[in-house]
Amino acid sequence: MSEVHVGSQHLFGTLEVFRDIDSRRAALNMAIDEALLETATQPTIRFYRWDHPALSFGYFGKFDEVEKEKRDLVRRWTGGGIVFHGDDLTYSIVIPVNDSAFGESSMSIYEKVHRAIQVTVGSGAELEGRDAALRRPRTSQRDVPTNQCFANPVRADVLLNGEKVAGAAQRRTRRGLLQQGSIQNVELTGDFEKNLAAQLSQNCIARTIEQAHVEHAQQIAKEKYATAAWLQRR
Repeated sequence: MSEVHVGSQHLFGTLEVFRDIDSRRAALNMAIDEALLETATQPTIRFYRWDHPALSFGYFGKFDEVEKEKRDLVRRWTGGGIVFHGDDLTYSIVIPVNDSAFGESSMSIYEKVHRAIQVTVGSGAELEGRDAALRRPRTSQRDVPTNQCFANPVRADVLLNGEKVAGAAQRRTRRGLLQQGSIQNVELTGDFEKNLAAQLSQNCIARTIEQAHVEHAQQIAKEKYATAAWLQRR
């Protein structure tokens, strides 16, 4: 069985770590995550950043809520609300179906990954819950766009000084589970990615995105994420 209690034990026995430093358009970023889900035989985490303004919105989101944004738009395969990218650290975690962590509930995985992020962010960070909600300043519901992910903390999101700094969305398939997350509104140390991976597994293996994987993802992007049919489906 995989170890699961972040802090003293770990969610994964082994974790392959991809630090993707290439700049990619939004559609290709989503396609690479899907391609990892198709091919991964071990749990993986992929870190990537954006050097251009982008916006991703959830599978069930409405295109007419984002179409006026002057950004690189993409509909995610995972759920959730609108996420603005550019200054954030984005990550994806893939758990293949043959890994014991896949048998945990989606909420349990979400909370344990966010607990690892909380520990890595450090002092003052906490998980959203009843106590955090009580300490957060009250805001008129009319002042908070319900479709903007970082304006609306949900259970087990990471907060710092009452502000949401990490959220995520998931999709579970016959091949495994994909969690796509964003960390923003917080200054991260240069070794943040390494330290977060270490919170998730004692056995981290550095990997690189191979060209064959990128070419496969390019085909997925061409047929799915970059199409008007996918982007405007709702």
